[in-house]
Formats: sequence, structure tokens, C-alpha cells
Amino acid sequence: MQPRHIICAAIMLLTAMVLGPPRVWAHAFLDHAEPRVGSTVRAAPSAVRLTFTEPIEADFSRIEVLDARERRVDTEPVAHPNPAELQVPLPPLSPGEYTVHWAVTSVDTHQTEGRFSFTVAEP
Repeated sequence: MQPRHIICAAIMLLTAMVLGPPRVWAHAFLDHAEPRVGSTVRAAPSAVRLTFTEPIEADFSRIEVLDARERRVDTEPVAHPNPAELQVPLPPLSPGEYTVHWAVTSVDTHQTEGRFSFTVAEP
């Protein structure tokens, strides 16, 4: 091997070691939600909005909002306003605790799901 090839290979190896591998998400994880996970809100939200760490396939994703008796309260279809967000409109909610269950498929076909709760405070 010629010295310039050795130097070129060494520079490429050093650059790869310093920069590291490219960051690739393996799954779409929940980044944030409105209402926030575990929060107590004074006014009932008009929708649940979920933002994920990578784009998702809306056709293979869902959100369900359940009341304290585990009855589903969302009735409208899930909207997909941008590649990494889902939202579902809500009817007027009574004070109490609600659970959001979500399941999504990312554009790389990995599936994730989770749940969290929020509380609508008494007026």
C-alpha cells in the first residue's frame, strides 16, 4: 500500500471514529403530549395531541381516550396534521381522570404503544 493511501485510510478512519455512526431511531417514541403526561388541567382539552420522535404511518396508528370507568370518550377519527403527530378531538369532558392509550407504526414499520393519564380538575 502506498503511503498516501495509508494516510487517506487513516484520515477516514479517524473521521468515522470522531463523528460516530449516524443517529437512527429504531422506533417512534412519544416525545410529548397535550395535555401533558400525568398533568391536571383546569379546563377540559378539546383534543389530545401526540408528537413522536419520528414520522409515523397514520393508517396503522391509533389513539383511544378512556374515562375512569374505561369507557371510550373519543368519537372522531384520528387526524395526522404533520408526519410525527397524531391528534384526536374530544367532546366536552367532565372532571375526572382520563387515560390515553396510543399505538403507532413508524415509517420504518416498527410498532410502539403506550398509555398515560391526565386529570380534568373540578371547576
